Amino acid sequence: MGFGWQELLIILVIVALIFGTKKLRNIGSDLGGAVKGFKDGIASDTETSAENKSAEEADASTEKKDTAE
Repeated sequence: MGFGWQELLIILVIVALIFGTKKLRNIGSDLGGAVKGFKDGIASDTETSAENKSAEEADASTEKKDTAE
């Protein structure tokens, strides 16, 4: 029940006729920029989380040493 290549080609041609190729190129560029920004944001959050976790572990080990003495 999925779309075959012929149906997808017809849909692509209709969309190109409605929006125009220049507009589609701009939409694709904007969408690509948004995806890249999202990936960079996720990577940044992951790095920040890792740094915070390392800092928390360092604090915890320091507190263990203080209480052991």
